[in-house]
Amino acid sequence: MNAIEIKHLTKSYGKARGIVDLSLTVAEGECFGFIGPNGAGKSTTIRTLLGFIQPTAGSASVFGKDIGKDSEAIRAFTGYLPSEAQFYHGMRVSEILKLSADLQGADCREESGLLCERLQLDTTRKADDLSFGNRKKVAIVCALQHKPKLLVLDEPTSGLDPLMQHAFFDIIRERNAAGDTVFLSSHILSEIEHNCTRAAVIREGAVIACDSVSALAGKKAKRVTLRGDMLSSLSDRLTALSGVKNLTETGKATQFFFDGHVPELMRLLAEAEVPDVTMAEPELEEIFMHFYTE
Repeated sequence: MNAIEIKHLTKSYGKARGIVDLSLTVAEGECFGFIGPNGAGKSTTIRTLLGFIQPTAGSASVFGKDIGKDSEAIRAFTGYLPSEAQFYHGMRVSEILKLSADLQGADCREESGLLCERLQLDTTRKADDLSFGNRKKVAIVCALQHKPKLLVLDEPTSGLDPLMQHAFFDIIRERNAAGDTVFLSSHILSEIEHNCTRAAVIREGAVIACDSVSALAGKKAKRVTLRGDMLSSLSDRLTALSGVKNLTETGKATQFFFDGHVPELMRLLAEAEVPDVTMAEPELEEIFMHFYTE
């Protein structure tokens, strides 16, 4: 059985764009990435799947249950981590965790305690006094403490320091290895590459690519920056080289995107004796803007 099946799902907000004719499937037990820049439609997709908002057109099911008729049942076996968590004022962390467990009708004290220990979360503090990162930890425990079989994670690491990000993904990988399905929404490409087997790319409300992570990574280009005094004479040769795109010159720096044969580029730069070369992964939104749009 597929954990998630989405068929031609559309959500419009009047004249505003939400998601458009979106279709994809997520297999049971898969760790699936949902990649896109902020505002691409990731959160709208998730909220529609969980029944928080109703679709304009199309259909979807989660473990065979219809998102319209069975939204309450879907949420019972789902752990949802929103990108931004809001809590009742004046409540301590321990009270928030108990309220979340009670809403699930489960005794989560043992699992909650283990999660709080791993995430270094002080349950005696009031939520109003917490930093953004500690508020995110509370939301993580709320999402995971009832041991759901589907984890829906929307920008899960925003606000977490690197140590806590590492601890968080250790937990997620353990849950996935035990058979839980993970739907990981992020605009951070490295999170998807390191944790997911397949991913869909969404931009402006539409899925523009869906494949294995290795295949999607193969479509990436490098952002190349050159610095030196002789670059103006090099522009024509770079422009003629296959794989060079969006070449720009600013002062003594030249920058472009490159998805061609790297040894050929390096030979050209060596011949020109370019003194300073930087080659880096582009930001995800840059990839969309320059390589995933027609």
